[in-house]
Amino acid sequence: MLSVALSIFSAGAFAQQNQPIEMADGLNQSGKIYVVVVVLSIIFIGITTYLIMLDRKISKLEKEIKNK
Repeated sequence: MLSVALSIFSAGAFAQQNQPIEMADGLNQSGKIYVVVVVLSIIFIGITTYLIMLDRKISKLEKEIKNK
């Protein structure tokens, strides 16, 4: 089952190699690709920070429950 899924995904990847990606080319030519990369990086860093803070809070609560 897994091999079938992987072959489907790899076939899709090979099919896309011959076609140019117009949106990426347009963003790269206008310099807006950097804005996209920065925004995605900020979102990723924000989500990662939130998850780390949430993990610390949960660990603190687990310790409090364990000590009671």
